Formats: sequence, structure tokens, C-alpha cells
Amino acid sequence: MPRERKPRADGARTREAIVRRAVSLATLDGLEGLTIGNLAHALDMSKSGIYAHFGSKQDLQLATIEEADRIFRSEVIEPALAASAGVGQLVAVCDAFFDYLARRTFPGGCFFAGAVLEMGSRPGPVKEQIAVFQDGFTNLIRRFVVTALEQHELPDDEDPDALTFELSGIILAANTNFVLHQDSAALDMAKQIVRRRLRITTETTGRSPIPETVVEAR
Repeated sequence: MPRERKPRADGARTREAIVRRAVSLATLDGLEGLTIGNLAHALDMSKSGIYAHFGSKQDLQLATIEEADRIFRSEVIEPALAASAGVGQLVAVCDAFFDYLARRTFPGGCFFAGAVLEMGSRPGPVKEQIAVFQDGFTNLIRRFVVTALEQHELPDDEDPDALTFELSGIILAANTNFVLHQDSAALDMAKQIVRRRLRITTETTGRSPIPETVVEAR
């Protein structure tokens, strides 16, 4: 039995290595630029070795998106979910995204920021999978906004959709600037802008920043 399981375990590790490298390459060359040949060269593998795990370019693209999703959830979404509900989670999700860029998780910045622009006008399963991720991430930010409103951490007249749009825009602008200039100052500025927009003071309680509106009400 152990001798039967080992090949499968080795195959799983090889597949993981392939898709992990595919995500990195896709941030530079795009999903359409991701070819079996380029990937085989980058991994010093044969094309047949890649084909053994992915029967087509589309299969490879879908697996690449799935891996990018897994990494994003681990590095951005999970830290945000662990933060204090409301404004604390809004700050945490933005900070986690900026830190994900600062760590240079991928050479071309956020995988999904590029993939949305590249594949957004191309109908099919690849676009659909990217849209599922993007809609989910946007809805998560909006959920944090709604919770902050329910906890009176934001002004009562704050529009959840408008604030979600603004924070998403700051995230994308930070990615663009960082990719172009490779200067972490853009990420530091983005963190400051998020805090200013959410009216965060320097006072903190535990892990959750206190909004100005809450401090003023004391």
C-alpha cells in the first residue's frame, strides 16, 4: 500500500509546484501568455510532464486561478476575518492586501488585478471563475462596511456601495503604483488614505482602531 500511495503523493506535489509557478508567470505574461511550453521551460520539465497534469490550456488556466484564489485567501482574506468585526476588518483587509504586495508574493503584483482586465471581455469559463472571485471579494468588503455601520463606527449616512467602491479603488491604485515603481511608499500612502477615509484616530483599543465618530461621541 505505501508503494501505491507514494506516486500519487509525488504527483500531487508536482501539480502544486506547476500551478504555483503558473500563477507567478501569469502575473507577468497574463493568462493567455501562459503556455505549456513556457511553463515547462520555467520548471525544467518536459511538455509531456505538464500535459500529464493538465489536458488543455484552459484546464491549466482554471487551475492557476484556483491556486491564486487559495493564496489570496490565505494571505489577505483570512487575516481580515481574524480581525475585530467592523472597521477593524476594513482596515485589516486593506492592510493585508498592501502587505501581500509588499512581500512580493508574485512578481507582477496582484494576480486578480491583472486577470480581471485581461479576461474581463473574453466570455467563457476562465472569465466566469475570475468574476466569482472578484464579486466575492467585493461583497466581503461590503459586508465589513455594513457591520461597521451596524456598530455605529461609521456615519449613519455612509453609503455601503460607495464606500466599498472607494476602498476597492484605493486597493487597485496601490497595486498599479507598486507594480510600476516597486516603491513601498505607495503602499504606506495607501494605508494612510484608508485610515483617513475611515476617520481612524491614532487611539486604539486592542486590535481595532477607533473611528473619529466614536471618539467624538464619548
